[in-house]
Amino acid sequence: MQVLEQLNVTMKNKKENAVGTSSAKPQEKGDFSFVFGKLNYILLIAGVVLLALGYILLCGGGSEDPNVFNDAMFDTRRLVVAPVCILAGFVVEIFAIMVKPKEK
Repeated sequence: MQVLEQLNVTMKNKKENAVGTSSAKPQEKGDFSFVFGKLNYILLIAGVVLLALGYILLCGGGSEDPNVFNDAMFDTRRLVVAPVCILAGFVVEIFAIMVKPKEK
């Protein structure tokens, strides 16, 4: 019983000592920063635009009549340009996330 009382007192002392001893400063209203820098966000937007462009280039080429074969499905735009654009978009996105913003 006495051990429990001592443990309880010790815990209360630790709680009292811990209050107000935090090393983190409270944020002021004007003290706000983004996770990424300006260049990172510009690169992220450029990567999304490249991805969207690649998927837009990829669509189409179907046929209205299922009995007629349409060779437009196998043109250079859909087989080369669109996938390269999509891969470039992913590379730009990864680079935008990995690049370290410059310190002021």
